[in-house]
Amino acid sequence: MPGRDEEVRLDADDIGAELGERATLVQFSSAFCQPCRATRRTLAEVAAMVGGVTHVEIDAEARLGLVRALGIAATPTTLVLDARGRVVRRAAGQPRKADVIAALGAAL
Repeated sequence: MPGRDEEVRLDADDIGAELGERATLVQFSSAFCQPCRATRRTLAEVAAMVGGVTHVEIDAEARLGLVRALGIAATPTTLVLDARGRVVRRAAGQPRKADVIAALGAAL
């Protein structure tokens, strides 16, 4: 697992989708997670509002190797990736739209 001080990068193969032109919102979810549904809506709305931003949802149970490598401990967990796939922000729990938009500032 990468250390806290190491730069973590993900690519299209890691997340199973193309990275956004400007940023990517990566959401780790699980099937019976109620907050995951609300998080999906919030992240999709933000991605639709901000040009070049993509939202990718990953089933945590299906991608346990990636979950372990990234130290994901709860769902939903959201990672904000910059255009190069570098993780610039991460948060567990259901985010507010304003917080997601603010976090994107670190990636854009």
